[in-house]
Amino acid sequence: MAINNPAAARPPRFHYAWMIVAIAFLAFLVSAGVRSAPAVLIVPMEQEFGWSRAAISFAIGVQLLLYGIIGPFSAGLVDRFGLRRTILGALSLTAVSFAGTLLVSETWQLWLVWGLGVGLGTGCAALVLAAIIANRWFVARRGIAMGIMTGSAAAGQTILIPLLANIVGRFGWHAAIWTGCALVAAVLPLVFLFMRDRPEDIGLRPYGVPADAPVEPAAPRINPVTAAFSALGSAIVTRDFWLLSASFFVCGASTFGLIGTHFIPACLDHGIPEASAADILAAMGVCNIIGTLVSGWLTDRFDSRYLLCWYYGLRGLSLLFLPMAFNLPFWGLGIFGIFYGFDWITTVPPTVRLTANCFGVQRSGIIYGWIMVMHQIGAAVFAYGGGLVRTEFGDYANAYYVSGAICFIAALLVLRIGRTSHAAPRPALAGA
Repeated sequence: MAINNPAAARPPRFHYAWMIVAIAFLAFLVSAGVRSAPAVLIVPMEQEFGWSRAAISFAIGVQLLLYGIIGPFSAGLVDRFGLRRTILGALSLTAVSFAGTLLVSETWQLWLVWGLGVGLGTGCAALVLAAIIANRWFVARRGIAMGIMTGSAAAGQTILIPLLANIVGRFGWHAAIWTGCALVAAVLPLVFLFMRDRPEDIGLRPYGVPADAPVEPAAPRINPVTAAFSALGSAIVTRDFWLLSASFFVCGASTFGLIGTHFIPACLDHGIPEASAADILAAMGVCNIIGTLVSGWLTDRFDSRYLLCWYYGLRGLSLLFLPMAFNLPFWGLGIFGIFYGFDWITTVPPTVRLTANCFGVQRSGIIYGWIMVMHQIGAAVFAYGGGLVRTEFGDYANAYYVSGAICFIAALLVLRIGRTSHAAPRPALAGA
């Protein structure tokens, strides 16, 4: 169903909103790269320390869980302290915690630095902030802006995972840790110099808003914890919140949790070298960048519910195909990588759109943060569960089958979003 955007005055040829998107893209890219780095460190640390894959996967599961839990509070931190200070603090915590990996000698220490430190740091510099930026800085082209920032996760995987995998192969995993920390540190000056909180701070209107339009008052600054739980209290009683949360649980389980964490170890199990596996993952990331941009474009034009139904259904098919792909010649994984890659996190732009439509733009950042909690609970469950399945059964096949099945369930659930009746009037789901 095509969607007609409201007419707006032609924006300037270059609007500073696109600079904000570019800086956010770089910040989220390095954050996503560090969050994904354990995928290339699992096997080297398993071999050096003699830890089981389930024990190492537990640390990744804790990281992914905290990555999600901190989301609503990071949105509250932005309301209280601003985008620039929030992102600077998040990246600094990420770099320091990731460097702490060099000091670990016990699994509980790995749970501390990967789980607590990296989880909280990367969770504060994640796609929850992208939703805030898209809603604050854009009226027109909001879906495209969200698609670009969403692509940062894939870009981090595309650029950093092959780089770190090759460094691990040539110089060892310690050198990969230092490289990741240096890349995070390189982005800090750019955030400090160019990031701004709101368009009004530099005398602009959001992209697509006429220059003579009245200025919306900024939301009052309140305690981040109060803001987070207040938004949750108003959303948790609605059916749409649970439908969005359930679908995003499946999204996290089938992406960050299973494939993002265990694809490279699974390739090693089938005799594929780590560098080659990282290249496949990088190719998937390239496809995902294209997929998220196209998804953002489609989100500006079509009903987000039908988009999500297609995305989850196609992802389920690709996951059911993966066990067969490992038993085919190398082109089998190539087919999976292309098919799955285009669909990896295309779900984010339409989910952000539906959240804003269901709960209003003003509260959408924090409520999307709570929906992201469910995403990361799914990721944590399948990150640990995948490692446990591999430890108990010797392969990942059962994990792929379960993940594919729940994708089909999510494809049906998303069609019900916005179709419930509520006493209070709701924004139209078709509007931009």
